[in-house]
Amino acid sequence: MTSDHLIVEKRDHVAIVTFNNPPAHTWTFESLSDLRDLVLELNQDKAIYALILTGGGNKFFSAGADLKLFADGDKQVAADMSAIFGEAFETLSAFRGVSIAAVNGYAMGGGLEVALACDFRIAEQHAQMALPEATVGLLPCAGGTQNLALLVGEGWAKRLILAGERIDADKAARIGLVEEVVDSGEALNAALVLAEKVAKQSPVAVAACKKLIQSNREMPIAQALPQERQAFVDLFDTQDQKEGVSAFLEKRKPVWSNK
Repeated sequence: MTSDHLIVEKRDHVAIVTFNNPPAHTWTFESLSDLRDLVLELNQDKAIYALILTGGGNKFFSAGADLKLFADGDKQVAADMSAIFGEAFETLSAFRGVSIAAVNGYAMGGGLEVALACDFRIAEQHAQMALPEATVGLLPCAGGTQNLALLVGEGWAKRLILAGERIDADKAARIGLVEEVVDSGEALNAALVLAEKVAKQSPVAVAACKKLIQSNREMPIAQALPQERQAFVDLFDTQDQKEGVSAFLEKRKPVWSNK
């Protein structure tokens, strides 16, 4: 699964992806394609319950797209890059397991947008986050205008995007952009601890719950509630449901099969 700009490691039920395009881990068409294909492949791996994304080194998580790509104003390049950004990050958002961004440094533009596409965000104390695209006459095209507002509300989304504010990890936690702030060098460890908690849950149930939680992005609650009840009933067709209830009654730890 490892490619030129993505280093992939598997630890038990966790896949760890380290961005590897130094110095700033900027995105390219190839690395975005690789991320999309990787997530699709992990979706088929029943042994993987969680996915952690982090940056190599201790300065950058990811600085987003390399602006040199857009220097000549080629609209076809812009169209191709915006399309692959969308494919990669929307595929990540739809990952059947839990995705965690271990933000270990600067997360700018598309670097913050990949974190926004994850389920959880853990930031190291020195991390800095921004969506500065409008500063150079562009806009966040990889879910930034939508996912940021979902997390922090319209007001703070406008401050980051329209006013170009850069925020540190503590402020990101205060406004709900990240769920946890840890010491420098500890984001990956904290993400692994969170992934261990995920692994205690039924992966089938987690996938169903995640899909339902995210359904509020596209449907009214009156439509989502019947789907929630049906999803509960559908779990009774799975091995994990039977195992989970049996393990509880027998006072032992469940052994999940992800089926």
